[in-house]
Amino acid sequence: MTTEQVLEQAKAAKGQLALLSAEQKNAALCAIADALEQDSAAILAANERDLANAGETINDVMKDRLRLTPERIHAMAQGIREVATLADPVGKVIEKTERPNGLQIEKVRVPMGVVAIIYESRPNVTSDAAALALKSGNVCILRGGKEAFLSSQAILAAMRKGLVLVGLPETFINMIPDPSREGATKLMTATDYVDLLIPRGGAGLIRACVEQAKVPCIQTGTGICHVYVDEAADLSKALDIIENAKTSRPSVCNAEEVCLVARKIAPAFLPLLRRRLVEDRAAAGKTPVELRCDPEAYAIIGGTPAGEADFDTEFLNYILAVKVVENVEEAIAHIAMHSTHHSDAIITESAQAANLFTAAVDSAAVYVNASTRFTDGGEFGLGCEIGISTQKLHARGPMGIEELTTYKYVVRGNGQIR
Repeated sequence: MTTEQVLEQAKAAKGQLALLSAEQKNAALCAIADALEQDSAAILAANERDLANAGETINDVMKDRLRLTPERIHAMAQGIREVATLADPVGKVIEKTERPNGLQIEKVRVPMGVVAIIYESRPNVTSDAAALALKSGNVCILRGGKEAFLSSQAILAAMRKGLVLVGLPETFINMIPDPSREGATKLMTATDYVDLLIPRGGAGLIRACVEQAKVPCIQTGTGICHVYVDEAADLSKALDIIENAKTSRPSVCNAEEVCLVARKIAPAFLPLLRRRLVEDRAAAGKTPVELRCDPEAYAIIGGTPAGEADFDTEFLNYILAVKVVENVEEAIAHIAMHSTHHSDAIITESAQAANLFTAAVDSAAVYVNASTRFTDGGEFGLGCEIGISTQKLHARGPMGIEELTTYKYVVRGNGQIR
């Protein structure tokens, strides 16, 4: 099947999907979740082939993004079941007013129509995106990266089985058969077919979509996430949060990339940070974190001297840029200059510093005494997410089912004329 045929069948299906009841959509989601687990052997086999094909072309951290396990497939299925339990946004009356002339005006949530998602080497996005699109009444067109192509195809086949089992067209969930740049470009420019484009991946993919797309596009994902350790921080709490934010899964967009430390506590805190992230991890057989330090931090703990670009890099690896700043005001100024407006955190016991930080930092998610790794649809109670928006128009932060809807006005009258 060609990309053009996929676009045609998606457009043809959107009217039918938009009219499904909440009960029909929930039944379909449960069937899809069951099918994923039932077909887990085939999905895992396809994933092994993807990993073998990738070989040494990607590093171990990126292989972890690509790898599926029985536990991860179960988590994907559970995420879909959680989406099924959410309230259906379609048809929800956002506002209702009555004009002096008797007109009743309702602002009602409706699906976008056809939502396209371009993503890279995370096969779980295939099921997350499809589930959220279906629940919100949208037909989806998926275009996964070449590294995860076989895994995504196997997941698609299982999801389509679930749709057919409940008597629904498999064309509610579609995938571009061409993982090349040409396939992505066709989606970006399919103005007669695609109502919304969401890219999920690295800075290059997102930049290409934002610059080249002719269809409406939401900027997502790139995360240069900061954790600022204030002079009033609980240092033990700070170490726990930083280790989690940096090392629990360094290949994802909500992982910490920059640590800012208040000058007053830097001599005491930085050696503790080095011990926790470098020596203790190495002694435990874990991957140590490479600390790329500005001159002041380097004078205290050594490490690797930070280069000019290190405070503007999404490493997606066991690398952390470290900088000493005077106070919370200087931390805020640094973040304003270098942030991608994704997720930034302050560790402090000072309510005044926390309030200033949350008011001044212009990011989609701002944390006080918690890991940036919580910026996630599941953790925010959205079931799963279709992406994390770093822009301000339409949607910001983790995007769930409501963010995949728009609205229209329904106006009821009794013969009124203007």
